[in-house]
Amino acid sequence: MSIQVHSYRDLVVWQKSMDLVVLIYQCTETFPKSEIYGLVSQMRRSAVSIPSNIAEGRRRSTANGYRQFLHISYASGAELETQVEISERLHFGSKEHLQRVSQLLHEVMRMLNAMISNLGSSSKKLTS
Repeated sequence: MSIQVHSYRDLVVWQKSMDLVVLIYQCTETFPKSEIYGLVSQMRRSAVSIPSNIAEGRRRSTANGYRQFLHISYASGAELETQVEISERLHFGSKEHLQRVSQLLHEVMRMLNAMISNLGSSSKKLTS
């Protein structure tokens, strides 16, 4: 049984990455105010980039175009992993928040990796 995907909003990876954005915003609220234009801004941009690129890629007409944007999402996730690690080392944010972020980010990254692999290097047309 396969699930019909009509929109990027139907994708579980997009939904989970949107949850990740909310978690990042909540987590970075407690960071030092001196980081508002530094690490806070970087983490928020990286997090927002993940679902944004999933959505943009899903609107592409070929699997190759979609795959390219999934790669960009995956790269943004790698950036965010690094920024979360930096936050942990600097003791910014609560340990619990950062742990939840790391778990959800790991899940999103696994899903993106699987999607990229499943799309392969196909140039076929995507439906809706």
